[in-house]
Amino acid sequence: MSGAEYVFGYGSLVATRGGHVTELRDHERRWGVAMDNTRDLPGYKYYVAPDGSRPAVFVAFLDVAPAPGASVIGVCSPVDPTALAALDERERNYERRDVTALLSDPPGPTWAYVGSAAGRERLARGVATATAVIADDYLRLVREGVGALDSLDPGGLPVRPLRRVDL
Repeated sequence: MSGAEYVFGYGSLVATRGGHVTELRDHERRWGVAMDNTRDLPGYKYYVAPDGSRPAVFVAFLDVAPAPGASVIGVCSPVDPTALAALDERERNYERRDVTALLSDPPGPTWAYVGSAAGRERLARGVATATAVIADDYLRLVREGVGALDSLDPGGLPVRPLRRVDL
């Protein structure tokens, strides 16, 4: 695909997109960002418990962070400008960064979604107040995608049965 751009997936994008397996050097995968489940953001989402209530929690998601000598196995998937704009809108806890030079075998110009300062701060608040959780469906999705590439541990965060509701 001449002139194509790619997105490096290391979490839910691995499970939903597939593509060219490669390694992001000098980074580690971790639970690094969160959303505040008490806030409504137009076009975004929130989570409900099995009883239908909306818990006052910070829902955690995967992130990649600099870590000299470490690496993250992930998948590069081709994207066109429309798909890239849709991902920019979806990945609200992240900033899109060019990681082409950090990949062991880039198929072309490649972006990754790296935790934003605000997303990381929300997770830190959730951890400090013992209200950070991982949605069980999200963990299952990323384990399905990442499981063949890498192990994935909740890292001490509780996993809760939460159902996603899109706004």
